[in-house]
Amino acid sequence: MQGATKLERRVIAAAEEALGRQRQVSPVDVLTGMGWLPPGRVTDWRQGRVPDLESIAAVSPDRLADALEVFRRWVDSRGLRPSEIDYVAAARDRRPLRFTAGGDPEREAAYRTHWLSADLTDSQRERLTTRQSKPPDLVVVLPSKPFTCAVCAATDDGMLIMEDAGPVCLTCADLDHLVFLPSGDAALTRRAKQASRLSAVVVRFNSSRRRYERRGLLVEQAAVEQAEEQCLSDEEARARRRDRDRIRREAADETFQQRLAELIAAMFPGCPPARADEISRHTSIRGSGRVGRSAAGRALDPDAVTRAVIASIRHEDTPYDDLLMSGVPRDEARARIRSDIDHVLTRWRATLT
Repeated sequence: MQGATKLERRVIAAAEEALGRQRQVSPVDVLTGMGWLPPGRVTDWRQGRVPDLESIAAVSPDRLADALEVFRRWVDSRGLRPSEIDYVAAARDRRPLRFTAGGDPEREAAYRTHWLSADLTDSQRERLTTRQSKPPDLVVVLPSKPFTCAVCAATDDGMLIMEDAGPVCLTCADLDHLVFLPSGDAALTRRAKQASRLSAVVVRFNSSRRRYERRGLLVEQAAVEQAEEQCLSDEEARARRRDRDRIRREAADETFQQRLAELIAAMFPGCPPARADEISRHTSIRGSGRVGRSAAGRALDPDAVTRAVIASIRHEDTPYDDLLMSGVPRDEARARIRSDIDHVLTRWRATLT
């Protein structure tokens, strides 16, 4: 990317990350990855509570168009294959979602087009396209306080579904015949949803994390009973499969940690072997969100490996944590210890003699 503009670098970085993670990439993936589309507001748009996507962007429509032009040039350079996806709202009417305020056909089509990796087989492309085109789940909200139904005007503290007129109680939404199945049993949830002719995902807003979190499903009572019978009939087989999957995941993690430690030793020959092992274990812990759990980290990208090493040096070999605890802002603390990190990196990059 030598000589590229800042916009080009940001677009390409977001596109590469999305393509590496899911083997296909869309304009929405790129703009979200750049931070121009807030994920929470994208959720509102997908649920039909926002008129168009561009109205929630952090930049102007012209700036979005510039990014899409860069994205299209990158797509052409990578030889990706197009697949136009139908975007419909997670609402009862399943109305088409709009990307632009004016509904310009060319720009709408550009947003709808997903780009698939060229090395996918025909069957893999078909499965990806089918999954992307599947209408989203209906979403029902567990409110944090009572609300007034936009249809019957009654005050309610139960579940609601958001419609154009506002919050609507389940009775007025004709969903009150469904039963709530809490999250927790993946097999039961999956089978109940498959057996239910009508279902909805139940979410509640987490104010501390500022996002909606899944709490369960609304499904038909008969579907729950059928799913429970199926789960009881093959409970032993599923337990054995879980054990096999656990063993396989543990073995895969051990292999990855060893490969990561070996790469750290190759890139930083002055790094003590025990420290390389510690970095590889620490950075690849499941659910940690650390570099080793990212797509780039799992692919052993040298930049990702370097970031993991720098993070370890920052916390273990500099006064960075003490500075944070004393109230120094993070950016200032990082600036103060940058020379310390560079010193350790220079020493670790040196070949041992």
